[in-house]
Amino acid sequence: MQPREIINTTEFNLILKRLAFQLIENHDYFEDTVLIGLQSKGVHLANRLKKILSDINPSLSLNVGYLDITFFRDDFRRSNKPLVANETKIDFLIEGKKVILIDDVLFTGRTIRAGLDAMLAFGRPSLVELLVFVDRRYKRHLPIQPSYVGKVIDSITSEQVSVEWKESEGEDKVLLHTSEN
Repeated sequence: MQPREIINTTEFNLILKRLAFQLIENHDYFEDTVLIGLQSKGVHLANRLKKILSDINPSLSLNVGYLDITFFRDDFRRSNKPLVANETKIDFLIEGKKVILIDDVLFTGRTIRAGLDAMLAFGRPSLVELLVFVDRRYKRHLPIQPSYVGKVIDSITSEQVSVEWKESEGEDKVLLHTSEN
């Protein structure tokens, strides 16, 4: 069955801008705030937000890092194929900073838990907030809730939500994939 587009390019860009303005409301000039995108697609979101924030206020000096969580996942030993880790690039300390952890889709919460564990190797932040583009709120395995949400999408377990980025898939959109039974 063909996936159904649930967020088009226009809506996608409006959501990004809204999230950027929400961050500005809570973090002003980002003096003690850093953005950390979870590999892989959280990195696209973190980079886009940085660009929007810099366009709004060119004087911002915003630290953005990328965090790989491959070996921090609680299910990484359950795969039969070799795991390939992504790059971690955090060239700043997060000790005492406000960290905005960024991912594209929040579903069970397990990816975020792994991100929290992996992040501690870079220091102990004073505050951690979670920003997600899509919140699939009905299937949490852990008590994790986002501070900033682009869009809440109610879906069932057999469905999959994918955020597509022009940087990797050629177009900004969100798709809902329904499997045929």
